[in-house]
Amino acid sequence: MVEDVMQAAHRFVKERFGERARDLLPLAAGDWSKAYSFLLDGEDMVIRFGAHSEDFEKDRAMGFYSSETLPIPKVLEVGETESGYYAVSKRVAGIHLDELSEPEMRLVLPQLLGALHDFQRFDFTATQQVGIWYPKGAGHDWAVKLLSVAEPRDRLPGWRERLDASPYEAQVFDAGVDTLRQRLPQLSEHRGIVHSDLLNRNVLVSGGRLTGVIDWGNAFYGDPLYDIAWFLYWWPWYPGWQDIDLQEILDRHWDEHGGRPLQMKERLLCCLVHIGLDHIAYSAYRQRPEDMKRNAKQLLTYI
Repeated sequence: MVEDVMQAAHRFVKERFGERARDLLPLAAGDWSKAYSFLLDGEDMVIRFGAHSEDFEKDRAMGFYSSETLPIPKVLEVGETESGYYAVSKRVAGIHLDELSEPEMRLVLPQLLGALHDFQRFDFTATQQVGIWYPKGAGHDWAVKLLSVAEPRDRLPGWRERLDASPYEAQVFDAGVDTLRQRLPQLSEHRGIVHSDLLNRNVLVSGGRLTGVIDWGNAFYGDPLYDIAWFLYWWPWYPGWQDIDLQEILDRHWDEHGGRPLQMKERLLCCLVHIGLDHIAYSAYRQRPEDMKRNAKQLLTYI
């Protein structure tokens, strides 16, 4: 009988840590890795298994920039398994941002926005080594980054062919790419670290305070407004937050941090279009037709 995923994880942890480790339990899995909680030398830890070591190396690099306002769990160990890679990090307490009630979200979101703004003051030189672009000439420019959404991708093999099986959504996708081509030349460069996945159980909260921002595997060096666009794009997908005036929160945020950024409207629009395009491609690859249709419908509102 083929060893199941839980048994394989338990076997690896026992072989790697012996009696130092106990109480291995599964946590919510993402599409790129599976996570488990366990005790190591009596301390709460998380071990993740995945096929892409660079995701875990990004987490390790970003842990260096942890702060009181934007806590990032420290990655203690990254290594290989028989079939991929693993990473061990300290576990942080809290519930996921996605699960917050309306009053809790009103309290926490301004904190997160402020922390992300202050985060850009760091010198991110060291992140160049793990694939997060550094501004001094490393990596592609912003337009190339966004337009690459239409290109083949190693992690999404065959996504375009699957999208083409849905002609209407493929047509909307191509119209979105044309919108980017037309608008991107008008934008100036703005660079910082973008998390690019701040929902999907990647922000933890306890007692009305941020306790952890995790899973930096999708992070890249680009326009910091992308993380703002992330909330604007996904906000309609969270029914429990619809009585919150997100725009009012954002306006207050800009007022507290020196005013609205240059070309804010145009930059946000390009980010929103890219998010829609990226998730149409991803939904096509994962063969999730309803998500693909919903993203295409939303993309139409921007183009």
